[in-house]
Amino acid sequence: MATLLEDIKTGSEWIVKGFEEFDITLDYSIESLREIDAFFDDQSTGGKPKENSLLGENLGGIIFSIGAYVGETFIKNNPGTQWVTDDKNPGNDMNSSIEFESGTLVWPMQKVIKRFENGPEDSIYFYGSQIISRESSPHGTS
Repeated sequence: MATLLEDIKTGSEWIVKGFEEFDITLDYSIESLREIDAFFDDQSTGGKPKENSLLGENLGGIIFSIGAYVGETFIKNNPGTQWVTDDKNPGNDMNSSIEFESGTLVWPMQKVIKRFENGPEDSIYFYGSQIISRESSPHGTS
């Protein structure tokens, strides 16, 4: 049985490959988070999948995998950042967090759920760019 961290890595890789099928490149850059926002704009409205949307099937798996990608993007753009997971509580996978070297914790899967439910006001790109900007400055302040 895979660990939650292994599932996160697999989910992130899966979503990258899935987007490639639509000629969309997810390269773990902060800019690539714009593609996540565009995906939700295209595939959902009002916290529901659009008719015939990719989100109509396997919604939870897609949300988890996009959250995994967002978290991996944070890790790749900020040295010393790591996942915090709890393998003893398998139903708690959507509450996996990222801990920055400063001690700041963020919950990528929860943010992706909010983006799906609330729409563009919960932009993944804006969220990610602000966090990385803050965490990349000395002592995690900007």
